[in-house]
This record gives sequence, structure tokens and C-alpha cells, in this order.
Amino acid sequence: MSEAVILQTEITGVILAGGRAQRMGGTDKGLILLNGKPMIEHVITALRAEIDSLLINANRNLEQYAAFGYPVISDIMDGYLGPLSGMASGMRAACTRYIVTAPCDSPLIGGDLVRRLYETLIREGADISVAHDGERMHPVFALIRRDLLPSLLDFLNAGQRKIDRWYAQHRLAVAYFRDQPEAFRNVNSPKERAELENELEVTHR
Repeated sequence: MSEAVILQTEITGVILAGGRAQRMGGTDKGLILLNGKPMIEHVITALRAEIDSLLINANRNLEQYAAFGYPVISDIMDGYLGPLSGMASGMRAACTRYIVTAPCDSPLIGGDLVRRLYETLIREGADISVAHDGERMHPVFALIRRDLLPSLLDFLNAGQRKIDRWYAQHRLAVAYFRDQPEAFRNVNSPKERAELENELEVTHR
């Protein structure tokens, strides 16, 4: 099976939009407009360039997220438990060998995220592949074997929430994106949204 076919058929994208967005004043970040489009739409466009199957993990505004045309899944555990809960929800809902995760508030994702995560995972014989911009790791940009779901549920049910601690239990590969560190820039506040929008406007003049 060619790499292109594997990317299209064996990987489900899970866009993480289930947080409270407290630094954004509680406004659902994925639905905030950036350059005239909801931020999640930028992420959808990037992932759809590589893979066929997408899920949106959200805990509110479900109808608005469903309008993008992809299944919407809520956290399988109550209480806004963080990205690991969204990952577990995606793993349970997906039917593919792997899931790839990305947050809804990172609109600059490149069009080769999935390929590079996959190539690193295969090359290193890993269970999980995580993006690194050359200075730090970005753990919510990850390719994860779906059969790790029982391990993740055990971790969550034990009251654990730290993503790096769960990763440490498995074979972890680091995929470097030193050539595109901006791809992992996220928008956490109205100020950051305004700054990024201004930068994009200047770039496209």
C-alpha cells in the first residue's frame, strides 16, 4: 500500500475544539473569524489536503460545528479534561489505524503535517509521532495508533491529565518542522487574533 493511500484511508483527522477558551473570554475559538473564515475552517482545509476522514471534537456549539460537514463528537468524559479526553473521543469514534490531532486555533498548519508525522512514526517504529518546531514540542499535533485507546482510558480513569506523562508510556517519535515553526502558532486571546490577522493582511497585500 502506497504512502498516499495510507494517508487517505488509514488516518482520521481529529480537530480538537473542546476547550473552554478562558483566555478568549469563553468565546469558542474554532468559530472566531480570521481573515473572514472561522479558525477551524483553516485547519480543515489543511488536513483535507492530505486525508479523507475528519472528526471535530467539540463540547458546545455542536450544530455550528456540524455545519462544516463532518461528524462532531463530544468528550467521552465530562468536565473539560483537556486534549487527552478529546484524543480518546476521537480514537473511539474513528475506524482507521491511526488518528492525527490538531487544535482548532492553529490556522497556519502546513499542508504536509500528516505526511511528515507518519513518515517519522514509521521510520522510528513508534506508537506516537509528535511535532517539534526546533525549539519545543507541540504535543497536540500528533499521530497516534488508535489501538492505544485502552491505555489512554486507563490513564484518564486514574485521574491523570498530563499529556506528556501518557506519551512517556509509549514509543514516542519526534517529527521536526524547523522549516515551518509558524505552522504551530495558536491564537489564545483577542489580542493574538488581531495581531495575526494584521500580519496576514500585510503578507497578502
